[in-house]
Amino acid sequence: MAENGGDRNGPVKGRTTIADSVVATIAGIAARETSGVYAMGGGMKRALGAVRDRVSSSSDPTRGVKVEVGEKQAAVDLDIVVEYGESISDVARQIRSNVAQAIGQMTGLEVVEVNIAVDDVHIEGEEDEDEEQSPSRVQ
Repeated sequence: MAENGGDRNGPVKGRTTIADSVVATIAGIAARETSGVYAMGGGMKRALGAVRDRVSSSSDPTRGVKVEVGEKQAAVDLDIVVEYGESISDVARQIRSNVAQAIGQMTGLEVVEVNIAVDDVHIEGEEDEDEEQSPSRVQ
């Protein structure tokens, strides 16, 4: 019997499919790990996601991520919030690199594009003040 999943007749044939949600999760995690990224998702989606995260005690790694996956290629769209003071062009370049590398390593797919929409800039301490002024209505 041959090694690496083959036999006397050659390698074992088959097909591997990767769900869009798998690629979206990889892209979301890789983008969040990039220095200068404060959050993912834009406007209302981010606000609804924050409420959902508080209720369920978890976070959605695909928030702010949309992907198209083919047999050999993937395209990614990201909505992000950048930390104030960071170079948006440098953060975007690093996100593209991280996302393409992570998807390529884990799935073997070629990433043909990573589109990034910067929806907001986070200013440190801004949310803390808002939370103190408006206490939660739900306990």
